[in-house]
Amino acid sequence: MGQAMAHRDPSSPTPLPAILRYGIAVLSVAIATGLGLFLLRYLLVEIRLTPFLFAVAVTVWYGGIGPGVLAIVLAVLSLNYFIVPPFGSFNPISKADLVYLTCCTLCALAVGWVSAVRRRAEQVLRRARDELDAKVVERTANLQRSEGYLAEAQRLSHTGSWVLNVAARETIHWSQETYRLYGFDPDGGIPPFEALLQRIHPEDRDRFVDDLERAIRERADHEMIFRAVLPGGTLKYILGIGHPVFNASGDVVEFVGAAMDITERKRAEVVGQRLAAIVDSSEDAIVSKDLNGTIESWNGGAERLFGYQASEVIGKSILIIIPPDRHEEELGILERIRCGERIKPFETVRMRQDGSLLDISLTVSPLRDAAGRIIGASKIARDITERKLAEARERALMAELTFMNRAATAGELSASLAHELKQPLTAIVTRAGAARHWLAAETLNIDKARAALDKIETAGHRAGDIIKNVSAVFKKDTHERNPVDVNRIILEVMSLGEIEFKNHRIEVHTKLDDRLPRVIGNRVQLQQVILNVVMNAVEAMHSAQPRRLHIQSGLSKPDVVHVSIADTGIGIDPANADAIFKPLYTTKEHGMGMGLSICRSIIEDHGGRIWASPGEPRGAIFQFELPTGI
Repeated sequence: MGQAMAHRDPSSPTPLPAILRYGIAVLSVAIATGLGLFLLRYLLVEIRLTPFLFAVAVTVWYGGIGPGVLAIVLAVLSLNYFIVPPFGSFNPISKADLVYLTCCTLCALAVGWVSAVRRRAEQVLRRARDELDAKVVERTANLQRSEGYLAEAQRLSHTGSWVLNVAARETIHWSQETYRLYGFDPDGGIPPFEALLQRIHPEDRDRFVDDLERAIRERADHEMIFRAVLPGGTLKYILGIGHPVFNASGDVVEFVGAAMDITERKRAEVVGQRLAAIVDSSEDAIVSKDLNGTIESWNGGAERLFGYQASEVIGKSILIIIPPDRHEEELGILERIRCGERIKPFETVRMRQDGSLLDISLTVSPLRDAAGRIIGASKIARDITERKLAEARERALMAELTFMNRAATAGELSASLAHELKQPLTAIVTRAGAARHWLAAETLNIDKARAALDKIETAGHRAGDIIKNVSAVFKKDTHERNPVDVNRIILEVMSLGEIEFKNHRIEVHTKLDDRLPRVIGNRVQLQQVILNVVMNAVEAMHSAQPRRLHIQSGLSKPDVVHVSIADTGIGIDPANADAIFKPLYTTKEHGMGMGLSICRSIIEDHGGRIWASPGEPRGAIFQFELPTGI
């Protein structure tokens, strides 16, 4: 069958195999022969040509030219053998047979020509129909694809489309995003125009209708921002735009539009406006610059602080407000910003328009674009000139109070110091008399005179050490800070208070960590803290038994020095453990209430902390910590 289909006659109007087409020729001639014999024998009607012409025509029509030729030959033979007398034999071809053959040939040619024309017409129509179907399918697919793209684009951009019939004031088209935008169910169909108006905020509803009617009346575009309130109370900001569509007469028949959800953009605008207002009203100078140091923004605080108006500095280098000796500092800042580093607040100096200098606290942060690239820096500058002056005044006052406190503390030691100095001075006078005696004797005794002078020298050094310690207490503070040995400061204070410890029969126990690192601090101030706490402990143990003073040093952390001073005195009330460090608070009958307050100020100024707690079973423990690097 497949092979027969492959050899099908191209003139055949039907897609039949060759064997079937030639079979049609044989069958049609056989039927014509049978019909002719039937008419001749039973109805005594002699019809020679008609059945065979019909057989040839049918064969040519359905089988094509080849089967038609076969049908003509078979028809001539059948007619000569079965129909023309004498029956049952072949007779010579007569003129009548030639006429019949000619008629059959012409008939076949005519039918073939008509069949070919019909076939070509059908093929053209079929091809056109197939092409049309393919184009319809393709365009339908493209349209569906475009509609899908449009719907996805509307979903991503939160934009819906709509069409309004102007005459009926009815909405005739809503996209899926429009339903979502206004909170309607797509299954419920397009809502009436009045239902849409109910979703518009009452304060914007009339304005929306008036603007739309104006656009229709003036045959112009419509655009406005309004608010929509969804059933759940959600408020949305919507940008509505529309365009009139005209008919052939120039009348507005439809209004095609779009609605875009701009809620997030509106909120961002509000936040941006508020932020801009905050920045502009800030007392701090807030400035932005690019990576080359060119000023890009300049708020009101910067105008007030530096004296330049924004129009005077935007587009100029930031070096306009930086003293020449600090230009390298700015270059370092820009380099760190390029690396994405945020520069924490630090104190520096900047320059006003009139050339005067001012102290500021400066914070610098990198600015990034939407892609995360660093495009510049923001600077926040706070004027700390008054604060610096106040700090200077406070330091001066604190130094004076500290000096007064040291003087008062030294005054408490004066009696003991006088007694201690009396002994070396008496020894000096006595030994000097002895040396004079040995030198004036008849027999000169050089050895005894030299021994007396050695003892005078020893007593003099002893008196000098005592005076040196007292001078350190009365010395004005220079606020200089250097690496200091806390253990050495403790031992210096212990040496200074040795007489008091003996007079009050106080046992002193020290446990000092000899591996203690140095701290950056002021030696005189730290000595004052330890001396003040030690003298308070001595006074607190006036009536206590036993009287013990424990001083210990060590590390509470790898970079923090810890000092503990414990006594067995009257102790402190836990409720007052923090109050005793406040100014003018005292538990002494004649105390000023400044000693421990000054101690706290000194320790905190060194970056540390000081605190007190009750001892066990009695007494008090004073502790302070100092970082090893300030």
